[in-house]
Amino acid sequence: MSYRLLYITAANAQEAEALGRGLVEARLCACANILGPIKSFYWWQGKLEQGDEIGLIAKTRADLVPAATDWVKANHSYTVPCVVSLPIDGGNHDFLAWIREETKVSV
Repeated sequence: MSYRLLYITAANAQEAEALGRGLVEARLCACANILGPIKSFYWWQGKLEQGDEIGLIAKTRADLVPAATDWVKANHSYTVPCVVSLPIDGGNHDFLAWIREETKVSV
């Protein structure tokens, strides 16, 4: 079984908390961590923008990434939310087993 970190950005702490809690409650992720404020620079509709955001990292199984991404897209305030899957190529085997046990059995 393979595992992933989902990197997600949110407009504010309340949205990050709602997204993190929702992903865990839905058993799409085993854990979500809210990161402190970040400053983002990005292109949007042909214009260079900047803004303050909150980062979120969620731990999940690779097979749940599509469902978790769809869930975030349906519950996010952004038109095009950042949801990026990063592979976990090692780590504490007990922790990885915990991720497996705390997420949905099937999608």
